Amino acid sequence: MDNQQSVPNKVRLALIQMDITIGEPEINRRKVEQLLLEAVGGAQKPDIIVLPEMWNTGYALDRIHELADPEGRITRDMLGSFAKEHGVHIIGGSVAEKKGEEVKNTVYGFNRNGEEILEYSKIHLFQLMDEHLSLAAGSQRGSFDLDGIPAAAVICYDIRFPELTRKLALDGAQMLFVPAEWPHPRLHHWRTLLMARAIENQMIVVSCNRVGESKGTSFFGHSMVIDPWGQVLAEGGEEEEIIFAEVDLAEVASVRGKIPVFADRRPAVYEQSERQKRSPSK
Repeated sequence: MDNQQSVPNKVRLALIQMDITIGEPEINRRKVEQLLLEAVGGAQKPDIIVLPEMWNTGYALDRIHELADPEGRITRDMLGSFAKEHGVHIIGGSVAEKKGEEVKNTVYGFNRNGEEILEYSKIHLFQLMDEHLSLAAGSQRGSFDLDGIPAAAVICYDIRFPELTRKLALDGAQMLFVPAEWPHPRLHHWRTLLMARAIENQMIVVSCNRVGESKGTSFFGHSMVIDPWGQVLAEGGEEEEIIFAEVDLAEVASVRGKIPVFADRRPAVYEQSERQKRSPSK
């Protein structure tokens, strides 16, 4: 594949749905390297490869400051080099990244030339898994450009906040990438929220979840590729696998043209407070 070639309307995806060894970054890096090679080694090489959330350490939050990748240097070098060597785009899931005295849950993206095109740190920290006690929240949205395709990334719990995804869509995003560690028993929430984000924002949603068990928590996989109508184009099971799918980016414009939800928005009404609405006219 020519490294200067732009992503066409038809885009091939590979979602690496993997188990993660908690607290063992080197073991996980070797595994990711092996799975990346497997993803590009088939009959049809993908255009974009996606990894799950916190794949370098898992939720080893009690040791996260010693395990986190300093400034993401190891992850950046590994994924950027692979992307360039094999001419693929990589949405690198997310990793525990040490920045100064803080650790963030950060996703990096690289284009087929190995250039970094995305750095997004998880905005909404999941208190049920004590993320807020060990991690620092991000404060910038994850919009980026993928060879001319407006795209965006969120991480796991972020999909419960529809206002974030809507803002990304208003910024122009046509594809949304969602690396996750989403556990049992909330499979119904996972599938429903992802389909809702695709339907209401008329975008392609690409989610990559982990599998396996960690500290008594079981992760169910079910990585999904969803079209702008909310139809599931591909879905994983509950074991390790690489899910391959193809999406048609032209469908985004087609769906947005048929049901013009963005043109029909009334933001001035949404932004009124209850007090303003109830105030008598003068």
